Amino acid sequence: MKICVIGTGYVGLVGAAIFSDWGNEVIGVDIDAEKIERIKKGEMPIYEPGLSEIVLKNISENRLTFTTSLSEGVKNSEIIFICVGTPQSETGDADLSAVWKVAEDIGKNLDGYKVIVTKSTVPVGTNEKVKKVVKENLTYHVDFDIVSNPEFLREGYSVEDMRNPDRTVIGSESERAFAVMRSLYEHLGKPIVDCDLKSAEMVKYASNAFLASKISFINEMAQICERSGADVSIVAKGMGLDNRIGPKFLNAGIGYGGSCFPKDVAALYKTSTDQAYDFKLLRGVMEVNEIQKSYFVSKITRFFGSNLSGKTIGALGLAFKENTDDIRDSVAVEIVKILRGLGAYIKVYDPQAMYNAKKVLGETSIKYCLDKYEVMEEADGLAILTEWKEFGNIDLEKVKLALRNPVIFDGRNILDKEKVESLGFTYFAVGKRTGGVELLDKRPSGTPGVILKNGS
Repeated sequence: MKICVIGTGYVGLVGAAIFSDWGNEVIGVDIDAEKIERIKKGEMPIYEPGLSEIVLKNISENRLTFTTSLSEGVKNSEIIFICVGTPQSETGDADLSAVWKVAEDIGKNLDGYKVIVTKSTVPVGTNEKVKKVVKENLTYHVDFDIVSNPEFLREGYSVEDMRNPDRTVIGSESERAFAVMRSLYEHLGKPIVDCDLKSAEMVKYASNAFLASKISFINEMAQICERSGADVSIVAKGMGLDNRIGPKFLNAGIGYGGSCFPKDVAALYKTSTDQAYDFKLLRGVMEVNEIQKSYFVSKITRFFGSNLSGKTIGALGLAFKENTDDIRDSVAVEIVKILRGLGAYIKVYDPQAMYNAKKVLGETSIKYCLDKYEVMEEADGLAILTEWKEFGNIDLEKVKLALRNPVIFDGRNILDKEKVESLGFTYFAVGKRTGGVELLDKRPSGTPGVILKNGS
């Protein structure tokens, strides 16, 4: 099949690469000429394991090309995928300006029947308006169909998820479009959900909101576990073994971030208010996520004091999660900003996100280290903010020698508590009682905080 993918971000670039790897002829389109030239050379604008090799392979085999000409892409394809960004606007809903511009340009260049597919995450009712915009801008009197085909890719695992999806959701009003889309995906042998446009749009938001709810739920449980002396990791394991619940997204930590969960939860909540309904659960999910970040910082300030001037904090992790260089809505970056704002000097390291983080954080009161152990040298304490596997395998003896104070604030629960404390560290995890430290401050929900026995 001949496919055009408009937008070469996380979704579009991975989609273009895998579609071509399935044997289709694919044209990737982006308005950023410099980005297009870099991709042609195999220089990926994003970090995604395995992606560069797939792109270069299919370019060399003439199945994958890239251009800045939307006209070229539209006229040489049967299926057109819209994969542009839909960031959160100031009002909390999705900013669809890029979608409308692409829809307008598609209409102007449509010269025959095409299936126009929205893969970007968009609110309910968007695809109906896409159809209207395309129709209003048609240069030629031609037929076309609109499809909603939401993506369910995890950054850092997008190639794997694209090749081996749990399901494919196809929303349309046209049996002809359904047939075209099934022919693209049916070789995967995975369930295909055929539905109307609005239901397809809602599936994406409902899925992300539910997963975010699981994260906020386990983080609320972590608060109770710390106060009562239970271990949230054991609680999560016991819960996850129930096949009605499952273990995924039950890792307590410093909260969710990234380009999807925060904006999608906010957008769904905005949709609910637009429909004159107050989605109270989602409101709570967002509130809990903010509290978790503040609660983690409070552990550091109550150990060292509220004024961190003169203190150096080593921070491991800047990306919003492991296996990506994405720092959009990264809780790790937000915590670094907060600690720096409280007077601390921060030493940071991330395996992939240093360049992106530097553009946001600048160079004031911060040092970008060459490796994880440089972060710890002469630091007063260590904070683990992203769950990279290499951070879970650090040499604790080496860490203890490097730090001024043997204290670790583990925001991702990736270290073994018993092992860490047996080596003489004071260890603050999430949802686990710290040895030698009593949580005397059992405040009501919404006012998190800990008071150490020594009054720090």
